[in-house]
Amino acid sequence: MVCLVSRSGRQLQRYNNMGGRQVVGCIPYRYKEDIDGNMSRELEVLVVSSQKGQGLMFPKGGWELDESVEEAACRESLEEAGVTGIVECELGQWSFISKRYGICYEGHMFPLYVKEQLDMWPEKNLRRRIWMTVAQAREVCQHWWMKEALDILVQRIVSAQQQ
Repeated sequence: MVCLVSRSGRQLQRYNNMGGRQVVGCIPYRYKEDIDGNMSRELEVLVVSSQKGQGLMFPKGGWELDESVEEAACRESLEEAGVTGIVECELGQWSFISKRYGICYEGHMFPLYVKEQLDMWPEKNLRRRIWMTVAQAREVCQHWWMKEALDILVQRIVSAQQQ
């Protein structure tokens, strides 16, 4: 058994040249299985509850000095949602105002093709995780920039399927 603990504190936190925190998030996704256990083309994404309330979003958190942006994306998905997988090409970068601090943050979003869902993970007792359709996630996600990233992911997948 491995003991997993979430990182905390801001000692290693990255900031942009305007003093805004740099955060990294993932959209964990998979293809739904049918009754016989076969993969379908229906996409499911994983959202998590916020620590402080009932809002839902994709896993995200601070990008730290001792990791690449992709490593931060993997870490946040593991800590907050208890999933691991393949981090794919960045969906984009957004500037947004922090609701808590009123400061402009920089957010990077990546797709994470989920390979494993853990029964135990660092923030299991702090968050709920819920698999849902893209339409449901778009409805419940509380951050506009994450919704834009979700739209880009869907466009990317649809384009790849048409080739």
